[in-house]
Amino acid sequence: MPHVDLTIDGADLPEDDHRAAARQLCDAAETIDADGWYPEIEVVRPWSQHNPRLTGEFARPSAIRRYLERELAALLDRGARISVRPARRALGLDDPALFDALDESGWDLRAKKLFLFGPERMALSLDRLGHYTGTSADAFQRYVVFTNYAMHVDAFRERFPDALGPSRDGVQMPAWHHLEPDGSGVSIVNIGVGPSNAKTVTDHVAVLRPDAMLMIGHCGGLRNHQAIGDFVLATAYLRADHILDEVLPTSVPVTPNQRLNSLLLGALERRGAAFRLGTVYTTDNRNWELNQREALEAMRLSRSVAVDMESATVAANGFRYRIPNATLLCVSDKPLHGSPKLSAAARDFYEASRRSHLDIALECLDEVRSRHPHGIPNADLRSTDEPLLGAPPDVD
Repeated sequence: MPHVDLTIDGADLPEDDHRAAARQLCDAAETIDADGWYPEIEVVRPWSQHNPRLTGEFARPSAIRRYLERELAALLDRGARISVRPARRALGLDDPALFDALDESGWDLRAKKLFLFGPERMALSLDRLGHYTGTSADAFQRYVVFTNYAMHVDAFRERFPDALGPSRDGVQMPAWHHLEPDGSGVSIVNIGVGPSNAKTVTDHVAVLRPDAMLMIGHCGGLRNHQAIGDFVLATAYLRADHILDEVLPTSVPVTPNQRLNSLLLGALERRGAAFRLGTVYTTDNRNWELNQREALEAMRLSRSVAVDMESATVAANGFRYRIPNATLLCVSDKPLHGSPKLSAAARDFYEASRRSHLDIALECLDEVRSRHPHGIPNADLRSTDEPLLGAPPDVD
């Protein structure tokens, strides 16, 4: 067993030493990981009446080091006592015991975001991110944009010509990263089409604890007065994607983050862009027009303004994993009004819309970076009996 067992009491630290102490704790965790063990982090919060002791194990803590340093420094600043020690031998990804360890059916919904995932789950997701995106998980930045079209990636690369991209051709969901030293850059992932891909990538990106996720993509406009090229800012989702129904019933309401939506709305208004607010209907049936009755009835009852195949899935996993998220779509066709998605017209629309669409998303994230450098408040994503990590003594 590695001879690493470090405890730091925030109450004993000078005011300016909390970040340095957090770096020491992360160094210790990485040393334990390098020796083939899962590091365990224990947090004792003397101000907490109900959950004074929190503990969790990690794999590859270097991949979330920026997040760990930030959260541990904040806890030390409040006067927490934090320990790092080896927990148990790390399982190989080819170990048969890994399969049982990945089961989240007994997942504790009261777990804090800091300790949300088991180490086996982390290790698998970090490895799969490299497989699916062609880039190391360590390259991902604090703000992640998902798109269902390569043209948005092209616009991203024009905006950031030095962005880091896949190390090989032919990856399923290529990612590009505008790197900043503190991780405050932006990553974009072309997830392709469909809720299965959307679930896959958000399952794995979630272990990185990003500060925000934005979905930008195309949709079918469902209202008479929408035009091709109009934007849709989702205020709610009708989940007909079915991909997460077993773990998050459709009776659970899922909405975008209010702060992100207000910033996106401001960006749209400053540009004088045409847009509508409303419910996005997300389907798992690309050819729903061939079996219209059930889909049309749901769209009408919900007063949906757009239909797509990914947005609700990204939002639902953002809700499950406590990641603030929002959706900004652009109308590419109007299936109910004689404007289906046709090849020639689509190409013209794509070229005209791709830069402005991405620019609005990046403008929103610039505002987030400026206003919430330590993360968007996400108390609304907590469980009913889950106190905040750094809540005042009379709340926690």
